[in-house]
Amino acid sequence: MRTAKPGTGLRFDWIGTLFACLLTLFIALPLIVVGTWAFTEVWRYPSVIPQQFGLRFWGQTLARSDVWDALLLSLRLTATVTVLSAVICLPAAYAFARMRFPGRNILFLSFLASHAFPKFGLLVAIAGIFLRLGLISTFWGVVLIQLVGTLMLMIWIPVAAFQNVDRRMEEAARDAGATPLRVFWSITLPQAAPTITAALLLTFVGTFYETEGAWLIGAPGIRTMPVLMISFINNQIVVQYGAVLSVMLWVPSFIALMFARRVIGTGAFARGFGA
Repeated sequence: MRTAKPGTGLRFDWIGTLFACLLTLFIALPLIVVGTWAFTEVWRYPSVIPQQFGLRFWGQTLARSDVWDALLLSLRLTATVTVLSAVICLPAAYAFARMRFPGRNILFLSFLASHAFPKFGLLVAIAGIFLRLGLISTFWGVVLIQLVGTLMLMIWIPVAAFQNVDRRMEEAARDAGATPLRVFWSITLPQAAPTITAALLLTFVGTFYETEGAWLIGAPGIRTMPVLMISFINNQIVVQYGAVLSVMLWVPSFIALMFARRVIGTGAFARGFGA
């Protein structure tokens, strides 16, 4: 049902607004509950509102050295994986976008096929190889397993970015005498950069939250923040510990996504997915 707003000629869509409100509530409600638990000391059923708010569990969590060790390890590991993924995948994405070579389509589809395979089964198979290579419970073992998980994102999105570059501008620059390196640096890269940056941020966020590979390959020597959160919840059935760590995990990713939205814009994400 739509009604016209007086003086504007625009119609107000009640059904669309109701659907948007329900969808927002469906997405935001779990976040609100977790955020509330993080600052709650007593919340007993059937009360809708906590009986006592406080920061006692924040103090207990932040006083633990293993929490800070896990946070620093997660940031170091995520930065390493993101840089390595960019170094390996961006030249490959450029080749897929601009070159024709035997087996190109099969190789490109193989990156998608690896994500269609059940992830845990794939990780178990890789863990068997890593065990023979001595990479289990090592930093570089976790880096390699998380690097595998970034391949599709860091190739698929930059391929779309390179394909959307205006070829007429590149040809005009070549006609004016610019070298291929100069054309790439001055024409190709500036146009593809926003979408590539979006892919880098998505890779950073996805790696920071990755749990299965870090747990299967890294345990017991390597404990990232998500792995530590699982350990907290399994060993101490206290909802507040999990909620506090969830908020701590959410902050770096939220800052990265807000940076992407403000600096890059949502259009770069859409172009990366072919919109």
